[in-house]
Order: sequence, then C-alpha cells, then structure tokens
Amino acid sequence: MSRKPVQAQTGERSRTEVNFDKPQLLPQLFGEYDSNILALEERLGVYIHARGQRVVIEGSAEAVAHAREVLQELHSRVIRGEDVDTGLIDAVIAMSTEPMFTGIVKTDIPAGNGGGAPPIMIRTRKKTIVPRSVAQTHYMRELMSNDMIFALGPAGTGKTYLAVAQAVAQLITGSVQRLILSRPAVEAGERLGFLPGDMKEKVDPYLRPIYDALYDCLPAEQVERRIASGEIEIAPIAFMRGRTLADAFVILDEAQNTTPAQMKMFLTRFGANSRMVICGDPNQVDLPGGPPASGLRDAVQRLEGVEGISFSWFTAADVVRHPIVGRIVQAYEGPNA
Repeated sequence: MSRKPVQAQTGERSRTEVNFDKPQLLPQLFGEYDSNILALEERLGVYIHARGQRVVIEGSAEAVAHAREVLQELHSRVIRGEDVDTGLIDAVIAMSTEPMFTGIVKTDIPAGNGGGAPPIMIRTRKKTIVPRSVAQTHYMRELMSNDMIFALGPAGTGKTYLAVAQAVAQLITGSVQRLILSRPAVEAGERLGFLPGDMKEKVDPYLRPIYDALYDCLPAEQVERRIASGEIEIAPIAFMRGRTLADAFVILDEAQNTTPAQMKMFLTRFGANSRMVICGDPNQVDLPGGPPASGLRDAVQRLEGVEGISFSWFTAADVVRHPIVGRIVQAYEGPNA
C-alpha cells in the first residue's frame, strides 16, 4: 500500500509504527482498495502506509497518536467480528475524543464484582450490534438492566434501532414472550389524506421505521411468522388503551407526538416481567395545532428522578448516520433555530 502523502495537521512532525499480531485480518481493517485507511487519513490528517503486518503512521504528533489509538481500536473490533465501515470509523473517532475513551470502549473495563465486564453488544439472528457512540454505550447498558427507559434526542442516534434490537434479543432468548411496538399515527407536517385498505394497511405507513429495524435484526420469514402468531405486535398507540402489557418488551417510538393523556395511558399499561422503552425527540413535535403540548416533554418533567425510570440523552454529536446528518441537526438546533 503506497500513496501520495496527504497534508498533515500542523504541529511537530511525528512517525510511529504499529504491528498487528493477526495480519490475516488486515484486509478487513483496511477495506476494499484501502478505503478505510483513506477515510482515516482524510479525517485525521495523517499518512498511513503498510508493509505486511507493520503499519506506519506519519503526521503531527497529536494526529499520529490519535490515529494510532483509533486504528488499534478498529483492529480489536475486527477481531470481535465487527465490520469496519465509514460509519464505525466516524463513531470510533468521535468516541476517542472522550476523556474516558479507553474505559468506555474497551471490553476489559472493571465490573462491579472486580472482574472483567463482558463486551457491550446485542446479538440477534442476523447480526451482532455494538455501540457506535459513548451515548449508545450508556443506552445499551440501560436497555440491559432497567425496566423503563426514556431515550431522548435527535434522529439518527440509534434510539429506536437499538431498542428493537434488544427487544428481538430478549424474544429470542425467551426472557419476554412478545414484542409490542407502537407509535402515534401523526403525520410529520403533512396531510396524507384518506388511506385505502384495512386497518393494518392504513397504519403501516406510520410504523414503517419499526418494520425496517425488525427486518434488520430477524430474517423476513421469521418477522412475518412472529407477527402472524402474535409474538410481535405493531400497532398505533390508540390500540394500547385498556390493556396490561405483561411479559413483553414494549417500545413507543416518536413519543414526542403523544399528548400528555396518551403518554399517561401508555406508561400505565406497564405489566409484570416487562420492559418499556420510550423513544423520541422533544425538539421535533409534529402534533397538529399549536403550540402543541407534547406528552414526552410532560413525562420527562414529571418523571425525572422517579425510582426505576432511567433517561438516556443523545445529541447531534451522537448521530451515527452520515456525518452530514449530525451537522444538519446542529444547524437546526443552533442559535438561529
């Protein structure tokens, strides 16, 4: 691998070597046509070249140290079976700027009993999902340990996706008997008019993001079979009234578009041996009329500090879609918003 050096960051020139003990994994680390290395060079302002299992990094001292840390973390993730792409590269770079990067991201952090903590991951039929931001790391721990979790923040941070993945994992292992996935049937600033078909066909467009997450975690035939058997139920929030949701993993998506009365109704459906996750962005309310009173905002104000309820907050820095999505969120939430 040899290319023209990129313009390095300003500062004292530095050079370091990294030797990897599993050279057979380097093609996965480097990516097709060295695409991952090119991405690292562009983002960190360094020059990276390899000879066998020896990788040389050149640039400013600060940039070289940063690139070395990120490259080693990416290599450890390849060893664990993760696929390296630009999304993971951006996530690891973002996490590496956190002061507790090593303690959060590595899997040998001390557990409460003094031993090594297991890796933070969710296993489903189709993939193993790992955190891609510091906030996701905290959120995944909450999903594994708490009964009611509020996930709050902008689109693209993985709030619903990770909740669905954890729900699927618990259904597969039998720790819950069913999945109940819900969201308000509220249009995002548009009037869609009359929708043809039966009730399922009318509400499915509102629930498509939940279906997408399910199909990413389970084979399509399993999703359809479990929906037909009632193990997976996908319905608008109005269908929850009068029920007690026991032995279930319950997810409410787009919760900012509930009214306070709807939110109270939904939260009080909580039953024995259940887990409930409420996902939404308090800054993106699409309720008709104005100014809307969001049930999510109301719930956060009332329930913060209540025992047994945890809150995971995300910001634009936690967006794990294309980097431009994070910049768009920051622009809309900035001083001119």
